[in-house]
Amino acid sequence: MATTIEDVHADVLACALRRLDGRSLAAASCATAGLRALAADPDTWRALCLAQWPSLALAAHHLSAIPPHRLFADASPFPSSDAAFQLTTPLPLPEHLLSAVDVSHRGAPLLSRVVSTPGCSTPWFRGAPFRLDAVDCKKPAPITAPFSPAELELSWLVVDPARGRAVNVSSGRAVAVGRHWYTGETLVRFAVVLGGCCFETTVACSEEAAHVSEVSLAVEDAEGSALSGEGALRLLAAAMVGVRRGGEREREEVRARYHAFVRSKKGRKESRARREAIIDLCCSAASAVVVLAFIASVVLR
Repeated sequence: MATTIEDVHADVLACALRRLDGRSLAAASCATAGLRALAADPDTWRALCLAQWPSLALAAHHLSAIPPHRLFADASPFPSSDAAFQLTTPLPLPEHLLSAVDVSHRGAPLLSRVVSTPGCSTPWFRGAPFRLDAVDCKKPAPITAPFSPAELELSWLVVDPARGRAVNVSSGRAVAVGRHWYTGETLVRFAVVLGGCCFETTVACSEEAAHVSEVSLAVEDAEGSALSGEGALRLLAAAMVGVRRGGEREREEVRARYHAFVRSKKGRKESRARREAIIDLCCSAASAVVVLAFIASVVLR
């Protein structure tokens, strides 16, 4: 009689399943009913989540009501860039956001932070420009291990604890690396484009000083203006329930969408500058005509 996977003891299978990554575990659960039952073990998914996002251990009491497999399914793939345009009815806005932020280098964790934002329903938050800070520039975070800024990876999970949904608003790998014009620190940028707006995380770090002085998330619209808290909440709510896209190819598409957004924003700024220059020229010409007409009328009297 042929031996099948079902003949292996359940404890051995469970041990093997715990060594798989999330996508492999999800694929294995589709093979047989027995594997599906073993793969549904919450402890297995919880261990996967903590291995991929160590910061979740700092917010375990906030996330206890969210099933680990749901959290992994929401946070692992990239959100669809047009999720906000696929909705026909408006969604209720989150009243409390929880951000789990992890910075790593070549797979090794460097920095983990949890940011709680409880006042999302206040008029002040919804009217002000959206910005979240995981590391304050006044309190730089020391980094003990050597690192290369260009090889940093970042995950920024935004979680709505009340509804049990989450979304990852980071590109994972850097989309741009530059220098701060004044401090000389390296600025590493991670971004995803959602609903025509760009969620951009900036990591300011120094190899010489071995610290990270800033990790902040902000949102810009297509014109380059800062998006309000209410606008950002609407995009986040739509992305949390929207479709997801995964795979290495999607990483390149996320990067391509960011650079397309930057080019479009630059083109809009240049077009607006030309339009304003033409308006200024017309106003100057009209003023000159009025002055010349006035002088002519005085001379011809």
